[in-house]
Amino acid sequence: MPYRRCGDSGLLLPEISLGLWHNFGGVDDFAESRRMLCRAFDRGIVHFDLANNYGPPPGSAEETFGRVMRGDFVCHRDELVISTKAGHLMWQGPYGGNGSRKHLLASLDQSLKRMKLDYVDVFYSHCHDPETRLEETMSALATAVNSGRALHAGLSKYPLKVMKKAVKLLAGMGVRCLIYQPPYSMLQRSCEADGVLDWLDDQGIGCIVFSPLAQGMLTPKYLDGIPDGSRAARPDGFLQPGHVESRIDRIRALAAIASQHGVPLQHLAIQWVLRHKAVTSALIGARTMAQLDDAIDALQSPPLTDELLAAIDAASPA
Repeated sequence: MPYRRCGDSGLLLPEISLGLWHNFGGVDDFAESRRMLCRAFDRGIVHFDLANNYGPPPGSAEETFGRVMRGDFVCHRDELVISTKAGHLMWQGPYGGNGSRKHLLASLDQSLKRMKLDYVDVFYSHCHDPETRLEETMSALATAVNSGRALHAGLSKYPLKVMKKAVKLLAGMGVRCLIYQPPYSMLQRSCEADGVLDWLDDQGIGCIVFSPLAQGMLTPKYLDGIPDGSRAARPDGFLQPGHVESRIDRIRALAAIASQHGVPLQHLAIQWVLRHKAVTSALIGARTMAQLDDAIDALQSPPLTDELLAAIDAASPA
């Protein structure tokens, strides 16, 4: 497993990190979740990305990780980078989700209990809350770091203008923003087009991109329609049939390019996000051991040529 420096910090992250957004909740088979987490670690993935509301139900992904942490990973804690987030709705009531100090710090304490941890390596503000002063949200991240409950602070899905102000506020509180987490894929290139990646590189801030496979759309799964049991077939999922149908022409064009160059579409998608010098790690999800292994195997694909990159730009422009 290759590792990359997170911006210009001292922290190294694996090129592939494992997210527990889906498939590790209370509704999933714990034994399979444990096998995948252990397999990931055995293959060099030492970074596990969580959030307070991951499940379903909310909080259960952290509980699953806590069981594995206590049973398998406790002796490896100093080799692991564990992140969590708060900001989206987690529980009912006025303090169940937002950018307030009360929500963020209460949520962090709950996350630590669920994961059987004394601290996390990275604590993120999961999203910008326009109803709460940015100074308050950043002060909560600074408190998390200064109290020892987190080693580093991170931001997720912040617009560039707001992120610039947030980073400056954190610095004024004596805490550096270590890392930023945006969606990024051949189908979702806004952070590239808006100059976010270039700004992060200039500032020496790391970047871990989520959904590099566009929730499975950048795999052969949807080329012939929406199969039963897929993420888009679930009535309550984030990926709805309309998302696939509106992008199917681009997906098929990218699949044809991958085939012409002898590379699986999903391998091309992972290599493509990692090509950008600002990107530290690609955050993948996996439902099965085979999917996990296949994502890691993408790192063995040959480097992308200028011809191949030009063809991707033509098929799916920024």
